[in-house]
Amino acid sequence: MNILGSIFVFIISGYIAFTNALATQIENILPTSEKAGEEEILTDEMSLLPSIFGNRIPDILLSSAAYQQAALSNAGTSGQTASTPEEALVNVFCTFTTDDLVRTTTGSGFFIDPDGIIMTNAHVAQFLLLEETEEFGETDCIIRTGNPASPRYRAELLYLPPAWIEENADNLSQTIPLGTGERDYALLYVSESIDGGSTPIVFPALMVADDLLPVSVRGDEVVAAGYPASELIRNGSNTPLNAQVADTTISELYTFGSNYADVIAVRGSAVGAEGASGGPVLNDVGEVIGIIVTRGDDETDGEGSLRAITMAHISRTMEQETGQSLPNSLGGNLELKSQIFTDTVAPFLLQILEDNN
Repeated sequence: MNILGSIFVFIISGYIAFTNALATQIENILPTSEKAGEEEILTDEMSLLPSIFGNRIPDILLSSAAYQQAALSNAGTSGQTASTPEEALVNVFCTFTTDDLVRTTTGSGFFIDPDGIIMTNAHVAQFLLLEETEEFGETDCIIRTGNPASPRYRAELLYLPPAWIEENADNLSQTIPLGTGERDYALLYVSESIDGGSTPIVFPALMVADDLLPVSVRGDEVVAAGYPASELIRNGSNTPLNAQVADTTISELYTFGSNYADVIAVRGSAVGAEGASGGPVLNDVGEVIGIIVTRGDDETDGEGSLRAITMAHISRTMEQETGQSLPNSLGGNLELKSQIFTDTVAPFLLQILEDNN
């Protein structure tokens, strides 16, 4: 592997190790082989988090006629098909291999659409981006489900915010990056079963609430879910990994200066550990209102506290980059949309990583 590859591996591992975003790496050195309503929230009613994006938003997909046409294709099944959060949870498990080491990462995700669309974090999904190249090493990602998590599917990138890659390509090498979780989300879709068999006609998906959250949600009871990986970290990557679902409450709201609630802080629970990043936060009627992105403030909110970006933040920023809100992005020709992303956006993102590392 060349010097560039070595630097990239070091920086990627440093970022994931340091960041509050809870995807966890386990390295093995080898010899070779609310409904929320439409209520606006003013910034003086909640804490302000720094935004690093400003107005510099790539418009690759926004200006792609082929992508916009694919997005207009007939959608398949829609709506909630999971009876519990556990049914919709997935574990995204990636292995990065070079001549010198094998590095594994584990993060959470959940089915957001019955056609097999998965939501997770950008810092988890970036490893699927690396599957498109062997410049830095060989990457293999699988989708696991169940208790304990076992290999079930392969997935393709459906959407990874170019703005997130652009900004974090620079931030990866910083000693103390911000780690606020802004735009830290991605969409995948199941492309095939691990065993070569047929995939489900309908996947167990959760309902999404992408409406704006009012200030009054402070103190509301919510449910957090994910695949925390504390035992796996201590005992190695072959350790069984089980899903966790826990009741908790919203303690605070934050904004990136949008005048809306972009981040919700939830109090400590058993879910709040490394590996839970990408898991959902649900309201009292079972709708997803946020996706876990960072650790919280344990001194204020108790051990295992978390922060999650809101679905409204995701929907609004997706529309800025693609012209399609989150609900609209779940329809269309998924295979074609994924192929367009791979052909047009992935090379651009990989070039950014290469140029900055």
